[in-house]
Amino acid sequence: PSIVEWVLKCYDKSTGGFGGNLGHDGHLLYTLSAIQILVIANYDLKQLPKEKIVNFILSLQQDDGSFAGDQWGEIDTRFSYCALSTLSLLSSLERIDVPKAVEYIASCQNLDGGFGSMQGAESHAGQVLCCVGALSIAKSLAVIRYPDLLGWWLVERQCDSGGLNGRPEKQADVCYSWWILSVLSILGRMDWINRDK
Repeated sequence: PSIVEWVLKCYDKSTGGFGGNLGHDGHLLYTLSAIQILVIANYDLKQLPKEKIVNFILSLQQDDGSFAGDQWGEIDTRFSYCALSTLSLLSSLERIDVPKAVEYIASCQNLDGGFGSMQGAESHAGQVLCCVGALSIAKSLAVIRYPDLLGWWLVERQCDSGGLNGRPEKQADVCYSWWILSVLSILGRMDWINRDK
C-alpha cells in the first residue's frame, strides 16, 4: 500500500476529519497533516469529501474565534493555524469567521512580544510560528500589536552556540531554530538574526 492509500484510510467518517492512525477520531492536527501529504503526493483533492472536512473544521470554531482540536474541546493556537491552513489548501478559507479567528489569535500575543497557546499562556516559538503563520494566511499580519517586541523576542532566542531556543533559558534546538527562522522569513526580517554567529 502507498502512503496516500494509508492516509485516506485514516479519514474518520464519523467526524469528517482525519485521525492520527486507522480507527482514530478526527482531529485538526491530523487533518492538516493528511491534506499536506496528499498535496505533496499530487493527489486530486477533488476526490475528497471536501464538504464534510470543511464542516468538521467549521464545527470546531468557538464563539471567541478560537478552535478546538477535536470534539473534546481543547483550545490551542496550534489548532487555529491548522484550521486556517487546511481551509486555505481546500480553497475554503471564507467558510469560517476569519475576522473572529484573527481577533482571537491577536489576543494571544503577550507583553513580551511572543504568542502563547492561548490567552495569557507562556510565549513559545512553536506557538509564535502558528500564530504568525495563521495571520499570514489570513492576510492579517498588521494586527500584530507589538511587532518590534515580537522581533526582539525572536532574536533573543539566539544562543551563544548560534542556534535558537524556543523559550528563555532553554538550550538551542534545531526544531526551535526552524520555527524562529520561519517566523522571521514570514515577517521579511531574516536580517534580524546573526547568521554568522
